[in-house]
Amino acid sequence: MKAVGYQKSLPIGDAKSLMDVELPKPAPAGRDLLVKVQAVSVNPVDTKMRMRAEPPAGDWRVLGWDAVGVVDATGPEAKLFKAGDAVFYAGALERQGTNQEYHLVDERIVGPKPKSLSNAEAAALPLTAITAWEMLFDRLDVKRAVPGPKNAILIVGGAGGVGSIAIQLARVLTDLTVIATASRPETMDWVKRLGAHHVVDHSKPLAAEVAKLGIGAPAFVFSTTETGRHFDQIAELLAPQGRFGLIDDPDVFDIRKIKRKSASVHWEFMFTRPMFATADILEQNRLLTELSRLVDAGKIKTTLGETYGTINAANLRRAHALIESGKAKGKIVLEGF
Repeated sequence: MKAVGYQKSLPIGDAKSLMDVELPKPAPAGRDLLVKVQAVSVNPVDTKMRMRAEPPAGDWRVLGWDAVGVVDATGPEAKLFKAGDAVFYAGALERQGTNQEYHLVDERIVGPKPKSLSNAEAAALPLTAITAWEMLFDRLDVKRAVPGPKNAILIVGGAGGVGSIAIQLARVLTDLTVIATASRPETMDWVKRLGAHHVVDHSKPLAAEVAKLGIGAPAFVFSTTETGRHFDQIAELLAPQGRFGLIDDPDVFDIRKIKRKSASVHWEFMFTRPMFATADILEQNRLLTELSRLVDAGKIKTTLGETYGTINAANLRRAHALIESGKAKGKIVLEGF
């Protein structure tokens, strides 16, 4: 089968950083589904893993987690899906990725593809939606109010993939006032169209920008990018007893700066449930099933930003380069082999 992989961790400008290869078609076991992949999207984790996870000598590592496809076959213990079902999912970090014609995935982290979306539109959603959903409702627990302050959330990096879906989930499923950050006219317009009540410029000091809104300190802050750069400002603007969540990997930040506020810190990593086969791993199937329902009800929109053509090494290298530039808006999707 066709696949895109690498054998050495190399800068994306190197033609060997991602290469077109032929690999054996895998076979499902246990609760696995064998999915014929129709579309994938590219996330920051793809670029990070390319540089951090070099396979054993002679082996190929296949990246890619978001996928839309059709179930080709099922393992003997699978019971949620059958051959012919259209599905979408974000995969598991420790397994081979979705940048291949056929892909194995545990059915407990898979959902039914939204019927109202194209393959490309649906492929933009799973990883970022799981990340945003788990952060909002499992980590920050935003439906449990913080006593006193404005019931508001600041989403740092609102125009990125995670920020784009977090804005929508917060608007549709909560009564939070949503403040999103963006710094360019096109990204400011993007987050407004997704439903942000307020937009502030993250190229300026955030505490002062939020204070200008006149709504007081937000109860929640969700930082999706450049947390190390923004943390001092976040520590200043967060409400006492507020909750702060992040998903990126700052080299260092001093959480003692929010001790006097009795604020809590929450890290979200959407691969935790599949990686450790947690007792609640099925929550990702339930989450994606509900997301699909919300999309088909017209309440959640795709966060597709750009399509980069077919799934091949050249197009994936272009997508990785844009992700690494920090200038992506929404999600980059590729379709078909």
